[in-house]
Amino acid sequence: MKENFTSCIKRVGGKETCTFCGNYMIKHGKSSANKIRFKCKSCNRTQVNNYSYKAYYQDINLNIVKLTKEGIGIRSSARLLNISPTTLLSRLVLIAKNINEPIITKGKSYQVDEMRTFIKRKDKLIWIAYALEQETKKVVSFNVGRRTNKTLSKVITSLELSEAKMIITDKLKNYEYLIKKEIHSTKHKGINHIERKNLSIRTHLKRLNRRTICFSRSLIILKAVLKIYFWS
Repeated sequence: MKENFTSCIKRVGGKETCTFCGNYMIKHGKSSANKIRFKCKSCNRTQVNNYSYKAYYQDINLNIVKLTKEGIGIRSSARLLNISPTTLLSRLVLIAKNINEPIITKGKSYQVDEMRTFIKRKDKLIWIAYALEQETKKVVSFNVGRRTNKTLSKVITSLELSEAKMIITDKLKNYEYLIKKEIHSTKHKGINHIERKNLSIRTHLKRLNRRTICFSRSLIILKAVLKIYFWS
């Protein structure tokens, strides 16, 4: 049966143009699947007219981000995108590497809290510590690890370097040793915004839902998914 493929290369007057920069391309041999390969004269990127594998399509990364932020699991996303789960996992890590951490504005107030989850088994507990800017409600820093000073210090240090006006936390004793008393606050209902953010995260990310069979099997994938969810 003949397969139907969607053309990935634009055609202008019978000539192929690059989908990345729009310039004309020339023939550049054949791919491993015996298909004609084209090379752009400007950006030197190579493309194939018709890809056999869905993972090569240009908008696949954008669709992965959308499905991840909507709480779709790994295997469900792979079925919807018609790619393998292994390819999807590698793409998640690649997408996360290309996302830069946001620049923290100086002189702002922040709320800091941590969420509990697990890796592989329920006895392997792990915490997601992150900071939320009080005005914009945006996540500016996060770290994943055990509930220790080492895990929390990465988030606190990034806030102190930005000359934070106030850091509001709960009454966890670790914060007393990490945050200066002048800018530390544990007032009642002071972290309402970040507590509400915890609920949103657990609702949007399937691996963090409380009553579900989905869970994280890799710390690398968990960090990648969080980075995509917070900053993409």
